[in-house]
Amino acid sequence: MTLHFPFDNTYARLPDSFYARVEPTSVTAPRLIRLNRDLALQLRLDPDLLSSPDGVELLSGNWVPDTAEPIAMAYAGHQFGQFVPQLGDGRAILLGEVVDRDGVRRDIQLKGSGPTPFSRRGDGRAALGPVLREYLLSEAMAALGLPTTRALAAVLTGETVVRETLLPGAVLTRVASGHIRVGTFQFFAARQDVKGLRLLADYVIGRHYPQAAESDRPYRELLDQVIAAQADLIARWLHLGFIHGVMNTDNMSIAGETIDYGPCAFMDAYDPATVFSSIDQNGRYAYGNQPRIGLWNLTRLAEALLPLLSQDEEKAVAEANEALEAFSGKFEAAYHEGLRRKLGLLTEREGDSTLAGDLLKAMAENQADFTLTFRRLSDAAAGPEADTAVRNLFINPLAYDAWATRWRERLGHEPHDGASRQAAMRAVNPAYIPRNHRVEIVIQAAVERDDFAPFEELLMVLSKPYEDQPSFAHYAAPPEPSERVYQTFCGT
Repeated sequence: MTLHFPFDNTYARLPDSFYARVEPTSVTAPRLIRLNRDLALQLRLDPDLLSSPDGVELLSGNWVPDTAEPIAMAYAGHQFGQFVPQLGDGRAILLGEVVDRDGVRRDIQLKGSGPTPFSRRGDGRAALGPVLREYLLSEAMAALGLPTTRALAAVLTGETVVRETLLPGAVLTRVASGHIRVGTFQFFAARQDVKGLRLLADYVIGRHYPQAAESDRPYRELLDQVIAAQADLIARWLHLGFIHGVMNTDNMSIAGETIDYGPCAFMDAYDPATVFSSIDQNGRYAYGNQPRIGLWNLTRLAEALLPLLSQDEEKAVAEANEALEAFSGKFEAAYHEGLRRKLGLLTEREGDSTLAGDLLKAMAENQADFTLTFRRLSDAAAGPEADTAVRNLFINPLAYDAWATRWRERLGHEPHDGASRQAAMRAVNPAYIPRNHRVEIVIQAAVERDDFAPFEELLMVLSKPYEDQPSFAHYAAPPEPSERVYQTFCGT
């Protein structure tokens, strides 16, 4: 092999209790679907070599570089509120770490690369559909400006996997600033392994939150930093109408990135009760529940960290509660600041939150499309002549008219002119999101016809979500009634 992969691994040097060493399972006939060339360059990798036959062997798991130390990470987690003491990477193998052009350490992981000791009778494989979904959704999220895992490559395996039917198999190469989860801390806490817990916390501090090491209370500072990161991330999800779909504690990244794009989706018509995940029967992870579940998950993290916060249990609980009490304030501040920006309000005045809340209420009552309403408001901010495009999204346009009168009165207190306000709003209100019906069309074309042209086109459109793209304006449209997708699936 001529391909050099500059792995510089740290997690694999932790004790064996943190992972299982495992080799990827080779596949029959790997074929590259797509390589993320820009990301490869950011990772200081040669995209031409990665897309060569040698590179495809690596991206499929058929060849492991000498510098790699493949492992499946151990973790536990609450799944829909029920604690499972051992989960772990059941179909993912961490090959190793690289340091990118910005000096950031990044994990490179193969998803769908075969069984591991944590597979729990699973085949460890991935079907093509979920691989394409994660590629599209994670890259769209990155283009939208949110912290997220990334997709480096997707490869067909030349084999089938058994789900409800036989489906084409695929492997996704995922990149993240880290794959440590709330459930990783729960794994050691459940075993009362304080030494392992401390090693894990020290590792996370050194890799993700080095400023915590300078604190007199580093583990409390770690908890504070993770809480702040998640409060901000979830607020930003809500600004875009994103629904994670399976916010189990093993799917919450300690690094503050969006991770595990399973049954996730973006809303069409605004409704806080929106659920897409086929396994979320009771709406636990509905759009509007995400802040509450975020705090619930962080509470589980705080519980795991109690032995490190203080040797006195009462003091440790008090420390944890004090840290958790900050979540709501941090979330509300980030959420309302983002809503003000979406409405073109660059200064803060009393009543702004009520104004935003009343718009959302009117949108819900009138089944207005979430993304299009805010995008068209960006144009209406420049003058009332653009109101028609917004009011047409409402079943009762008078509901918009009544709200818009108040909005324009509030805009009159802003120091910016209409053109600059419009530009500022367009920078935070995307025209394009990965609409569920569009994603399903892409998957269907690939799975049924081996046609990846729709995938490439949608990916191209989503790479510029805040720009007008007249040739692809139809990608901004909400689904027709016959096109609506009501459920998304995990894919395992």
